Amino acid sequence: MKRRLPFQVKLFLSLVLFSCLLLALLGAILFHIIDRQVRHDLGQRARVQASEIALMPGLAQKVAARDTVGIAKLIQPMRVQSDASYIVVGDVHEQHLYHSESPERLNLPMIGGDNAEVLKGKVIISVRKGGIGVSLRSKAPIFNARHQVIGIVSVGYLTSYISNINARFLWRVALYSAGLLLLLFIFSWIFTRNVKKQMFWLEPKAIAQMVMQQKALLEAMYEGVFAVDGKRKLILINRAARELLDLQQSEKALLGKPLAEVVQIPPTFFPQADEVGDSARHDHIAVLNQRQVIVNRVPLELQPGEERGWVFSFRDQNEINTLSSQLSQVKRYADNLRIMRHEQLNWTATLVGLLQMQRYDEAIRYIQAQSEGAQKVLDFLSATVTSPTLCGLLLGKYVSAQEKGIELRFDPACQMTRLPTTLSETALMSVIGNLLDNAVDATLKTMSPAAPVEIYISDRNQELLIEIADQGSGVDDSLKPHIFEQGFTSKPSAGDEITGAAHGIGLYLVAGYVHKSGGSIEISDNSPQGTIFTVFIPYDTPTSSGLTHDLSQSA
Repeated sequence: MKRRLPFQVKLFLSLVLFSCLLLALLGAILFHIIDRQVRHDLGQRARVQASEIALMPGLAQKVAARDTVGIAKLIQPMRVQSDASYIVVGDVHEQHLYHSESPERLNLPMIGGDNAEVLKGKVIISVRKGGIGVSLRSKAPIFNARHQVIGIVSVGYLTSYISNINARFLWRVALYSAGLLLLLFIFSWIFTRNVKKQMFWLEPKAIAQMVMQQKALLEAMYEGVFAVDGKRKLILINRAARELLDLQQSEKALLGKPLAEVVQIPPTFFPQADEVGDSARHDHIAVLNQRQVIVNRVPLELQPGEERGWVFSFRDQNEINTLSSQLSQVKRYADNLRIMRHEQLNWTATLVGLLQMQRYDEAIRYIQAQSEGAQKVLDFLSATVTSPTLCGLLLGKYVSAQEKGIELRFDPACQMTRLPTTLSETALMSVIGNLLDNAVDATLKTMSPAAPVEIYISDRNQELLIEIADQGSGVDDSLKPHIFEQGFTSKPSAGDEITGAAHGIGLYLVAGYVHKSGGSIEISDNSPQGTIFTVFIPYDTPTSSGLTHDLSQSA
């Protein structure tokens, strides 16, 4: 398996290699510039020296007389002071009259083939191969009194001499570069280590995976989540938050905007100046975009005690109330079963006592008395409702209402043997249970709590019909359009019957299940007083199609 280098090592090596390549490129450019400058300077220096030697007093006469000894004595002092590689003097016929480095070349032809322009009276600079090697040289003409060219002066610098100058300069540059490269090594290592520390010592691949996981997790969350930086600008918001706050813009369009421009927030949403201690806050009720929510606030801390922003998670308070209502419905169902069990235990204990005392006639009369009412209801429900779960719910509600002094009266025409495909058995129990609880609560608030609550359930036609009537105080006509809204409730002091199982959520749940199943719900006044709730839920197809639920089989 191929071993991969850590990110810190990769970044360090990348910085070092880039620095080395950059220094090498700069060195090549610098060498080219310096080489050109040195050649230019030496060429001009050779030009000046050649022109000065050509104008030396007496040189023209000695050249005309071909006095090689006199020429040598005249030029030698200058040769000692010059840094040129050589000084050469020739006549008009291009014959050597003086050569500072090779005296044996006297009277031999000058090499290079660049004397034509000089014999015309011009001063030139050229690079040619001479008797002692390739050189950068300048040649100047020697004029007589009549301004005629009678000789040539050549001053040159060998290319090896120029290379030595460049080498000495580059050696010093190399030393400075080595020191700079060492500093770059140290800087690169410190820089990469600091970058890795800022990344919490994680590899980029691990960071990318964490970001993807975080994004997927945030998008999958049912709760709304958003985060702001120290300047209270959005740095994160998930899909649920946009939906709960009714924000139509995309996440990309929202990020970077001040939170106050995106969401209507209360003044106490952020920590106050006088707030001490931990700035985290849990289960705080606030209003965001005119929607009541429960908010949790947690500070973003890069270092302990250093706040750089906040993360907020929130959920709709009405949805929590809805869940509470559903839980309450289940608890009430369990309480009904517990009441039935308690009554059954009392009944059994009494019966056992009578049997142990061998008072059989009294035991028979007790059984007949106790089972007369409940047995009739049980027999009726068992014959008309084929779902054991629904039958248990209705029997439990019957016993619970009796405990409160209220009679649940079932219509003799009740019948339910099938369930619409769009309505689950759990939803049906929630609908019937909430409506019954609402009717019982409304009856208890009246001056005559002995009035019965009437129930009618039928599946005879192409729809499921549920009708529950009470004789409570009724519902004002002004409230009827609003009683099925989420969070709606009426004050007990107003005398209204609509309280619901959890502050107005019960009827909202009923309406939600009914509408989801494609049905409808109506509310009307009872006679002489009270309210009638009627639920209509259509069946998809006739029973013979096989698409409706057979409650006896599903049970």
